[in-house]
Amino acid sequence: MAIVLSNRWLEKRRPYWERLEQLLSQASAGGARRLARSELREAALLYRQAAGDLSTLRQDPTAGVYAARVNQLLARAHHIIYSSRGKGFRRALLFLRDGYPAVVQRQMRYVLVALALMVGGAALGVVLTLARPQFMRQMLGPEMVSTIEQHEMWTHSIVGLEPVASSAIMTNNLSVCFVAFAGGMVFGIGPVWSMFFNGLLLGVIGAACQQHAMAVDLWSFVAPHGALELPSIVLAGAAGLRLSGGLLFPGLYRRRDAMALAGAEASRLVAGIIPLLVIAGTLEGFFSPSSAPAWLKFTVGGALFALLLVWLFRPVASAATREA
Repeated sequence: MAIVLSNRWLEKRRPYWERLEQLLSQASAGGARRLARSELREAALLYRQAAGDLSTLRQDPTAGVYAARVNQLLARAHHIIYSSRGKGFRRALLFLRDGYPAVVQRQMRYVLVALALMVGGAALGVVLTLARPQFMRQMLGPEMVSTIEQHEMWTHSIVGLEPVASSAIMTNNLSVCFVAFAGGMVFGIGPVWSMFFNGLLLGVIGAACQQHAMAVDLWSFVAPHGALELPSIVLAGAAGLRLSGGLLFPGLYRRRDAMALAGAEASRLVAGIIPLLVIAGTLEGFFSPSSAPAWLKFTVGGALFALLLVWLFRPVASAATREA
C-alpha cells in the first residue's frame, strides 16, 4: 500500500542523512581510521536509522529521489561500519594511555556534576555533624563512634590481614562504582544518590575525627589510596549520569539509539577506572593502615593525584583523540 510522506517528515529525517554523509565523507578521505571510535558508533546508529527510513521512503512513489540518496548512503556506509579494527593488548594500552583521557575530557560536564554532588554531600555532612552530634552517631553507628572517641583508628583491624583485606576492599570499591554506574538506568537516581551519600559519609567522618583531634590520623590514612579511589568513584558516577542522559535526553536520536550510544560511552568511562581501583585497593590494604610516617603517606597520595591529573587532563594528540 502506497503512502505519501509529508514535507515535515522529510525535513525531520534530513539532518540524520546529512550527518551520516558527513561522517562517510570524512572516512572516505582517509579510511575508517579517520573516524573516532565514538564517530563509528554514531555512524552505526545513523546507518540503522537510515535503513528504516529507506523502507518508509520506498512506500511513497513520489519520494524516489530521496530513496535513491538514502540507498546510496547505506551502500557507502556498510563497508566502513562493519570493517574490522585491530584489537589486543597493544590496543588496550593505547586506550589507557591516550584514549581514556580523551573519553574523560569529552564527558567532563558529567564529571563536574558528579564531583559537585559529592562535594555538596561532604559539606552537608560536616555542617550536620557540627550542628547535631546525634546525626553523626546515626550515620556511623555506635561501634565506630566509640572507636573515634577513644582516639583509635578503626582501620587497625586490617594490619596482619593485608591480602584478605585488600581483596575485600577492591571488591567493595568495584561494587560502589558499579552501583553508581548501573544506577544511571533508573533515571539517574543511582549516581546522584551514590555521589551525594559517599560525600555525606566522608564529611561526617572528617568532621567527627576533627572534633576528636584525629584529623591527621584520618587523612594520612585516606591520602595514599583516596588519591585514586575517590576520583574513581566520581568517574563512575559520571558514567552513570551519562547513561541517564541518554535515557532522559535522547536529542536527535531515537531513545533506544541514544541509550545505545550513551551506554557505549559510559562503559568506556568506567573501563579506565578498573586499574585505578586495583592500585587503590592494594594501597588501602597494605600501605594506608601501615605504621609509615604521615608525611610519607601524604607525599605518596599527593604524587599519585598529581600523576592522575597529568594523565587525564594533558592535551591529547589528535590521532589519539580519533582513536578514542
